[in-house]
Amino acid sequence: MVGQLSARRAAGVILKMIQKGKIAGRAILIAGPPSTGKTAIAMGLSQNLGSNVPFTAIAGSEIFSKELSKTEALNQAFRKSIGVRIKEETELIQGEVVEIQIDRSLTGGHKQGKLTIRTTDMETIYELGNKMIDELTKEKVIAGDVISIDKSNGKITKLGRSYTRARDYDAMGPDTKFVSCPEGELQTRKEVVHTVSLHEIDVINSRQQGFLALFSGDTGEIRAEVREQINSKVAEWKEEGKADIIPGVLFIDEVHMLDIECFSYINTALEDEFAPIVIMATNREQLSSRLNHIMKMTSPKF
Repeated sequence: MVGQLSARRAAGVILKMIQKGKIAGRAILIAGPPSTGKTAIAMGLSQNLGSNVPFTAIAGSEIFSKELSKTEALNQAFRKSIGVRIKEETELIQGEVVEIQIDRSLTGGHKQGKLTIRTTDMETIYELGNKMIDELTKEKVIAGDVISIDKSNGKITKLGRSYTRARDYDAMGPDTKFVSCPEGELQTRKEVVHTVSLHEIDVINSRQQGFLALFSGDTGEIRAEVREQINSKVAEWKEEGKADIIPGVLFIDEVHMLDIECFSYINTALEDEFAPIVIMATNREQLSSRLNHIMKMTSPKF
């Protein structure tokens, strides 16, 4: 990354356009001799975009080494690079843990217990099952911690340590975060935002509908009708304001390894409503100039 001023400056312009949502469904070609930092520029772009913007990196040779068909492998890579930010309301239980009681059976299998949790206005005791006990153990929750419990899936999040336990030095560490005890009701409704890729939704729906095209013949292919249903559902969520589409970045290294069938699919995919930014890299100068010409002739979005 020493030098490369013009390339990094160009990548910086692309980064700002992505962040402002002014570019999507475009292809960008990075060409240069080996070991000149092409992949490093793409990875730097990914890190600056942050974890909420999907970034998928593949090599051209991977397309031919998988059991999937070439177009299916590219399709999955494209859909991994498109994020869906889903907004939904959920019920949360937030409060300070007063006491945790866990009773284990003699055989060590069945577990049950009680969780005493409070806010500044009320205090309640909840019965615990195996799943909740495992979650509390996993998060290392102890008395004095302020926690949040998602009622829909039972996930427990430790928000911090209550200020009332600030003098409890035995339970403190160098990274201990102190928070105030929640006020009001224990149960509250809150808007939660989840970000998933289109490919993850494809996989989940394939399993639920029993197609598992994902496991049919061990090819890992997902049926076209599943994707069509998901695309229409995501478009419906977008119109209703329940979800936002986040065009991510697909980085294809060794792009000179792809054949005309792959480039034909890429051109078609870039025309789709759900299309990421595609960054291609190659170290073959003659092929890069030819590729640039081909893509400009076949796609106005390059």
